[in-house]
Amino acid sequence: MGRLLDVAFMPHPPVMVPEVGRGEVARITATVTAVKELSAKLAARRPEVVVIISPHGPVFRDAVGLWATGQLKGDLAAFRAGEVKFTYRLDLELSRAIADAAREAGLPVAWLDAAACRRYGLTPELDHGMMVPLYFLRQAGIDTPLVAMGMAFLQRQQLYAFGAALARAVAASPHRVLLVASGDLSHRLLPGAPAGYDPRGKDFDARVKELLAAVDVEGILAIPEELAEKAGECGLRSFIMGLGALDGYEVRGEVLSYEGPFGVGYLVAHLEPVGEAPERSLLAKDKKPVAESLPVRLARQSLEYYLRTGKVLPVPEPLPPELAGRAGAFVSIKKHGSLRGCIGTIGPTRTNLAEEIIYNALAAGLEDPRFPPVTVEELPELQYSVDVLSEPEPATLADLDPKVYGVIVSRGRRRGLLLPDLEGIDTVEEQVAIARQKGGIGPDEPYQLERFKVTRYH
Repeated sequence: MGRLLDVAFMPHPPVMVPEVGRGEVARITATVTAVKELSAKLAARRPEVVVIISPHGPVFRDAVGLWATGQLKGDLAAFRAGEVKFTYRLDLELSRAIADAAREAGLPVAWLDAAACRRYGLTPELDHGMMVPLYFLRQAGIDTPLVAMGMAFLQRQQLYAFGAALARAVAASPHRVLLVASGDLSHRLLPGAPAGYDPRGKDFDARVKELLAAVDVEGILAIPEELAEKAGECGLRSFIMGLGALDGYEVRGEVLSYEGPFGVGYLVAHLEPVGEAPERSLLAKDKKPVAESLPVRLARQSLEYYLRTGKVLPVPEPLPPELAGRAGAFVSIKKHGSLRGCIGTIGPTRTNLAEEIIYNALAAGLEDPRFPPVTVEELPELQYSVDVLSEPEPATLADLDPKVYGVIVSRGRRRGLLLPDLEGIDTVEEQVAIARQKGGIGPDEPYQLERFKVTRYH
């Protein structure tokens, strides 16, 4: 049975490393001292694997990227200290378990093995957000295999849930694990700071420091997005993932230091789970629901089952009531925020909605003429949504609202459809023009309009 020993929040300015900072290290003595003391304390706990999250790692908009290449190397040559080198073996078994646990919770993961790296043009390497904390952990005697990942531009609730999934995978493993959430706070604390100056940078840092000291997780999740953007921070998402790993635990924690002499906030904190406390779980209370919906789960399972077996997924038995009726449905598939396939039916063509979704998921993944068929290797990187359509009704331009209604433009047998509430479609004119183009209906040809609503599932 595995155990999450500690969650450490560490900054990553290369100037902390003596070979880089040289005389400047004296200006951040509090930070360096705190990191050294914390590293020694963590080493005494004898971790067997270090999981590290970096905002400068493999970052995707809609998926958490996990390095999966066997080993990672890096050095600080970009900071004039090429003699500081790192080589770490990756614990691919634990990495895979974390990816599987996340996907079971409906959270997207990018599994970055050699083939994926070639596909995305990525170079597998340790970034400075990983190397700076690892420098001090190694000095303290921690030189274990790694699980290395980036943060992601997912919703905060999803990042938190990813951390909880990570903790479940750790608990099911045989390892004692240290989790390091790497990140700096505001980059806009002083005039002349790296990202410019904004007075709200200090407000952001003060709030994060106060909330972490109080282990106020809900407070961290509720920090206004505008404030975080004004601060120009890079650590909040990593920190939220780290906090998620402590969901459902009684936590003992403290902020060990904070300073910002170069205009960037450096915070060092240590949180330790000291016992299970289910009543403290935000996920168990359903305050932050993130699990995928039943229609989306069915769409995902349909494509995965077919690609792995060559067979169509059977309709669930017993059939859930919400999937027993008949309706048209569109299945959309995205990969790292970009469309990967979308096909559907305007009205019901199958015995029930479950069957409609199963077949439309296959069509979206394998038959959308705009894209090559999805491959098995891509499956961990895909995100799904399902739109269930209401019965279309006749409409005029005055009846339309692109945020509320989808539209069908028809002339004879030619028909073009556009779903509602699509990014970048803000006016009725844009919506109708695109739907008309999709149906091959010329701009000067008369047409009929219908509108419909959708229930959108994620």
